[in-house]
Amino acid sequence: MIRNGHHATSVPREEADCTKPGSSACSPEKRKRVVRLWCDGCYDMVHYGHSNQLRQAKAMGDYLIVGVHTDAEISKHKGPPVFTQEERYKMVRAIKWVDEIVEGAPYVTTLETLDKYNCDFCVHGDDITLTVDGKDTYEEVKRAGRYRECKRTQGVSTTDLVGRMLLMTKAHHSNIDNPDYQQHTDNFGKGPKGHSPWTGVSQFLQTSQKIIQFASGKEPQPGDTIIYVAGAFDLFHIGHVDFLEMVYKQAERPYVIVGLHFDQEVNRYKGKNYPIMNIHERTLSVLACRYVSEVVIGAPYAVGKDLLDHFKVDLVCHGKTEVLPDKDGVDPYAEPKKRGIFRAIDSGNNLTTDDIVQRIIENRLQFEARNQKKEAKEMAVIEAMKKREQKEQGEAPAQTAH
Repeated sequence: MIRNGHHATSVPREEADCTKPGSSACSPEKRKRVVRLWCDGCYDMVHYGHSNQLRQAKAMGDYLIVGVHTDAEISKHKGPPVFTQEERYKMVRAIKWVDEIVEGAPYVTTLETLDKYNCDFCVHGDDITLTVDGKDTYEEVKRAGRYRECKRTQGVSTTDLVGRMLLMTKAHHSNIDNPDYQQHTDNFGKGPKGHSPWTGVSQFLQTSQKIIQFASGKEPQPGDTIIYVAGAFDLFHIGHVDFLEMVYKQAERPYVIVGLHFDQEVNRYKGKNYPIMNIHERTLSVLACRYVSEVVIGAPYAVGKDLLDHFKVDLVCHGKTEVLPDKDGVDPYAEPKKRGIFRAIDSGNNLTTDDIVQRIIENRLQFEARNQKKEAKEMAVIEAMKKREQKEQGEAPAQTAH
């Protein structure tokens, strides 16, 4: 059982006022200055790797502001994004560690931007982000000592997810050695001159520690309305976010539990090569959403009496997607319907995982070209770094000889 936090609360910008007589704000905790952090990026096809970066960043301070680039800026420096800027803004807002977002943030992070939003420093992953002419976008803030680094999440990247979507085999999430998969990852993450460690593909390994980091362990409180939803929540996207936000709004004090079906179950009713993300990846994706309180890993397809009684469920919601019968031909929502606690939710967003896969397939050649160009730039930087290192090492013995 995984528990998650509720809505992120806004952290006050100013320090507590200790001048008021008898003010409780004078405790040492309240006197502590609020540390404001800045992260920025494209946040295209937001996945749990992005969420993990923002989680690590938030842990370095108190108030996290995330700048998201426009479609025009991304197209200029990297190539066209999969999602529109409006979709990307909404996805980042839904990540529970984010306190505020800045729409249309500049592609190059400057001290002017950090000062404008009153941020102490900026945080980025330990990969390289380059402008269209191959310059490090964080050069200025690094020089000023206002840059911090967090670890990139191994085993997930937009490159990797795109490769999986183009692969029509049921075993892609368990068989990374598949030669077809290798061929796709080579097309996507390999330029003519070798492999960049940032654009390549690696396998995600789930640990209990990672789940604990994403969950917050909050129990439902008396007076909470316990709402249960179930599904695949594959390639966690804006359609899911809109649905979960609508579910969250069904009660004054919602405690939303998401039941995630195991991979085999998802493949049974979705077919093709679904799910694109395995159960471990889908767990982290859903846990990062601010509207979710708890995740059931490997929930039964039928929402039966035992599950409803165990979690003391008050309301069961389902979106507008088709409900397929269980293996025995029975409606999986028969029990909640019988109890009068079933509610169909229309989020007003019809986007599905299928639609996203279609977007990728239609733009396949563009994405292949984009990734190869990106990797070629990264490889050039790695070569330059190696040469600089060799030069410095060569100079060091010469200096000691004097």
